[in-house]
Amino acid sequence: MSTTSFTKKTLGLETTEPALTPPPAAPPVSSFNKKPKLAAKPKKREIPEGLWTKCPKCGTMVFDKELDENLKVCLQCEHHFPISARERIHSLVETCTFEEMDADMTSVDVLQFTGVASYTSKLQDYQRATGLKDAVITGICRMGPHRVALGVMDFSFLGGSMGSVVGEKLTRLIERATEKTLPLIIISTSGGARMYEGMFSLMQMAKTCAALAYHAQARLPYISVLTHPTTAGVMASYASVGDLIIAEPGAMIGFAGPRVIKDTTQAELPPGFQTAEFLLDHGLIDAIISRNQMKAQLIKYLDYLTGGQKAAAGL
Repeated sequence: MSTTSFTKKTLGLETTEPALTPPPAAPPVSSFNKKPKLAAKPKKREIPEGLWTKCPKCGTMVFDKELDENLKVCLQCEHHFPISARERIHSLVETCTFEEMDADMTSVDVLQFTGVASYTSKLQDYQRATGLKDAVITGICRMGPHRVALGVMDFSFLGGSMGSVVGEKLTRLIERATEKTLPLIIISTSGGARMYEGMFSLMQMAKTCAALAYHAQARLPYISVLTHPTTAGVMASYASVGDLIIAEPGAMIGFAGPRVIKDTTQAELPPGFQTAEFLLDHGLIDAIISRNQMKAQLIKYLDYLTGGQKAAAGL
């Protein structure tokens, strides 16, 4: 039997089935035909959260550890970041000398205020978030050689608003300072009276100023420190009646906001309006002191203001 090769017929065209062999190597491609290799894009390195903070004034990235060591003041432009009341107290008083007063005093929803959220629920939320009972911490401490009555407000608690508890704690602090013949320092940061308490919050303006009047009659010094921001009812009451009024650099200080004043007066406001620097130029405050130098300067002021008392006592 004869063998014949197997062929395919397709439309009258005869083709021999190709052998299963590898295809011939492709001819080398000329270097002129090669596409240039693109350089690999460098991977963008993401900055981990909690390590660096961008300064809103100069744009510098500041290492958080260095920022904390510098009392939350930018090392490049000296922009003052917000600081909590506890941190401020720690930066001013001598170690383990702060004796807090009325630490458990909390606000009560007398008006049964209801809105998007109830006043009671807001208080609970802010108490959990800040670890504070209300927007001010008061107590007796030692600052250098001086025993001082100190009150420090915290803006992170409902915008540092002044409600019944803030007014009551400050009034008790002022009365304790008068009773113990101590100098008084109040560090303010506030958006004003607390709307959730209505007229009860507005009455704190009169109550604190009345206590300060008795403190002044006893010829005891009161230093008011204004930080960013100090506005509205707080600035219109105890924050503006100090024997010495000092402020941190760049702090916003005033009664109403710039937009409200502009809309009311229908006039263009001057540059830097309601800043500490503007108020110093116009004689409304006595000095601007950086947070880094605040403790040393306060001790110097206390030395001067209490010198007469020490001389009268024969010390």
